[in-house]
Amino acid sequence: MMRRRRRHGGRPATGERSRVSRGADERGSVAAELALALPAVVLTLLLGVGALGAASRQVSLQDASADAARLLGRGEGQDAAERVVRTAVSGARMSSSQSGDLVCVTASLEVSVGSLLRLPLHASSCALDGGL
Repeated sequence: MMRRRRRHGGRPATGERSRVSRGADERGSVAAELALALPAVVLTLLLGVGALGAASRQVSLQDASADAARLLGRGEGQDAAERVVRTAVSGARMSSSQSGDLVCVTASLEVSVGSLLRLPLHASSCALDGGL
């Protein structure tokens, strides 16, 4: 069996010393790094989920404004168009305008992403007035 040689003063050889001291100095470093990184990862995930939810609401708002514009273009009342927008996206507001032979609807909503970030969403759509 081969023994490792020690230097003067009873110290281990250089390669041996670095292995021993490295293990003692780094104890708990993984836990500390995880404790520092975990809040950032959780915050990123929550913001990503909130952004996906806001994008989904934007698509719903756009579809609702297109449906409302078609209803107004067919001659339905303002109440029916507002009902379509509010049913599709709760809390949404709607306004309409007429420009030439087009009826345009703008729907808007303010969405919260987390508790700190509020995003205004707007969607506009137009349809021919008197169309089928």
